[in-house]
Amino acid sequence: MRSKGHAMRWLLISQNIVLFGAGMVFPYYVIFIKEAGGTYVSFGFAYALFALSSAGAHYFAGALTDRFGRSIFLALSSWGMAFSLVFFPSVTSMYQIFILQVVMGVCNAFQKTSEKALVADMTFAEGRGRQIGNYHMWTAIVSALAVIGAGYTIDILSLDVIFYTASLFMFIGGFASLKIGEKTL
Repeated sequence: MRSKGHAMRWLLISQNIVLFGAGMVFPYYVIFIKEAGGTYVSFGFAYALFALSSAGAHYFAGALTDRFGRSIFLALSSWGMAFSLVFFPSVTSMYQIFILQVVMGVCNAFQKTSEKALVADMTFAEGRGRQIGNYHMWTAIVSALAVIGAGYTIDILSLDVIFYTASLFMFIGGFASLKIGEKTL
């Protein structure tokens, strides 16, 4: 039988992999929009579509993760994000970016809801704040390293490469999510 500690390790591993991928792309997303022919207004609209589709999906994410399990939705959201990111370098219009933003917003809702519910499930009431703080410290460090790594990657290779690399990280992170073993919590 797996312990909460074992499950928490896999949650941390999976989410660090996923957040490393996300950290590579999101700080440089404005540059991508500009290179794709978009304006700051279109960036704002794209981000709003992401946020609104995420907001709309959160309600369903909570109910579905309660019913079917959280780690499977972490995996599905990671794979959905990976699928979306791999298409960004080949977009030809802002409308395609808008569609990808909606898909990513829905995936984000399932990722965030699943992650937070799992963290709550895996922490003990005694010292919960310390445990959650430790978890978020590590995910923030990994995200920061991803931003630095992506900057070097863009300088050496290209902006497109970070989308492919981020997609690969998210794809792998989805498989790591399946190792959480939440049924024993």
